[in-house]
Amino acid sequence: MFWRSVVGKLSLTILLLVAFVLFILSFFLMEFFENFHILEAEDDMLQTATKISSLVERGEDREFIEEMTELLKDPSSRIVIAYNQDELWTSTSNDGDLLETDDHWIEESEEFSQVLHNRREIQKQIIQPDENNEIMIVGSPIESGGAVFVYQSLDVIYQTKAQTSKLILLSAGIAIMLTTFFAVFLSTRITSPLIKMREAAYNLTRGEFNTKVPVLTHDEIGELATEFNRMGRQLKFHINALRQEKEQLSSIVSSMADGVVTLNRNGDILVMNPPAKKYIENWYFENDIEDEQNRKLPSELNEALQEVFESEQAVLREISLQGRIYVMLMTPLYDQSYIRGAVAVIRDMTEERRLDKLRKDFIANVSHELRTPISMLQGYSEAIVDDIADTKEAKNELAQIIHEESLRMGRLVNELLDLARMEAGQIQLNLEKTAIESYAKRVVNKFKSLAIDNGIELSLSLDIDFPEAIFDPDRIEQVFTNLIDNALRHTSEGGKVHVTIANRENELYVEIEDSGSGIPEEDLPFVFERFYKADKSRVRNKEKKGTGLGLSIVKHLIDAHHGVILVKSKLNQGTAFSFRLPQNKQNH
Repeated sequence: MFWRSVVGKLSLTILLLVAFVLFILSFFLMEFFENFHILEAEDDMLQTATKISSLVERGEDREFIEEMTELLKDPSSRIVIAYNQDELWTSTSNDGDLLETDDHWIEESEEFSQVLHNRREIQKQIIQPDENNEIMIVGSPIESGGAVFVYQSLDVIYQTKAQTSKLILLSAGIAIMLTTFFAVFLSTRITSPLIKMREAAYNLTRGEFNTKVPVLTHDEIGELATEFNRMGRQLKFHINALRQEKEQLSSIVSSMADGVVTLNRNGDILVMNPPAKKYIENWYFENDIEDEQNRKLPSELNEALQEVFESEQAVLREISLQGRIYVMLMTPLYDQSYIRGAVAVIRDMTEERRLDKLRKDFIANVSHELRTPISMLQGYSEAIVDDIADTKEAKNELAQIIHEESLRMGRLVNELLDLARMEAGQIQLNLEKTAIESYAKRVVNKFKSLAIDNGIELSLSLDIDFPEAIFDPDRIEQVFTNLIDNALRHTSEGGKVHVTIANRENELYVEIEDSGSGIPEEDLPFVFERFYKADKSRVRNKEKKGTGLGLSIVKHLIDAHHGVILVKSKLNQGTAFSFRLPQNKQNH
């Protein structure tokens, strides 16, 4: 692991570089010193030979010359003075084992004749014939005749060379050791900040954006550490900004009432909010797909996705699922000019379609309700104008019918206006404390005469724990009026209508029960809708006339009081309407 690290690589590079330089330098130094020693020895020997030849040329006494020769020569060398070809003198030598006393090989050598006969100086390295000893020989001619030879064994020079080589190699070894130490030290100093940066980068990858690298130097590495810290701060800022934007986008998508699905080119779902998830779960349920491994993209989404890729335009689809109607708009997502996916917005249009149907039905119902009185007004007024009714009594009867129908139209229009204001939230309640007993008796007594005329028994029961209740007396009287009037109109002669009122601490409970014709079970969920009548043929007579808006108005008034209204009915047995008005909430 060490050699694979930056410290190891940098140290090894420096060490190899220094070792290579030291190897080349040591090689050339050893070659230089080897030649230097040989040349220096040759020069010394040649100078010695030249000095001795000068002594011989001056005609000095041979004994003096030989004594001077012994003084001048190097202890490890030997000198041979050839006065002529046959007369030789040889000096002593401390290196006797290397330089034998038998010097006849000189007389027989080619170098002897070159110096003695050709009068030329020589400097050569030769091998002693019998001893296989490498020596260096220098010869200098004597002008008056003869020659001086100085020779020396190369072992001395080789020993000097060996000592020099040892010194050079020792110096190189010490240099390599010092280089290794300083290379590791320098590499560690350089890479220590890098190691800290690596650790900091690892912490950044784990999301620890507060990590900082200590700035220990002011060189390039220190500047790198400074920039690394600045990068960490910028990265933290941008990551936080992206996280906030992602959370904001996720919150927006999750809070949307419409379903949002983001798909890639393979049809994989990337983003999906709860309404979209509900739609897809309903699709799986309808198609009997329960195993999650077999779940795939709904066919409607897949077909729309392929169409988006082919046409590169938005695709609009209407889908029916689980009795609900959905509208899906899928648009392409671009990565520059390349379509990388699509986003689908799925809207539940069931309520809008229902409201649209109610609007159309409302117009039809209003038209139907107005057509009958308008036709009657037109017909009876024409009868009066054309003098079809020739008597005063007949004209009065027609005028009375016209008057009643105009009142009926007025009630219809007023109720429509009231209902519109209630649905628009413009209803104003005047809440006040009301004495229940007197209020209830007054309201019920209004219908006493009508009940007596129709042969119906109208009764009132009171169960009052608290004498007063808080509500809008005019609006609740309108509720009583509609409910009691409906009960009387749908109860046959001899029937009963019973009103029960109970005032408790937390609520006011009212029930209006009749023994009339009742409401069919399939019609009960719709009795509070506008213009809804259990009598589907809408045939009217004097006993059963109405606009079909009364119960819808009652429902809105009870809702405005934060109350609840319920209906129970059995066909041909009777109907009971009941409502509860909370008192604690009203007090607040």
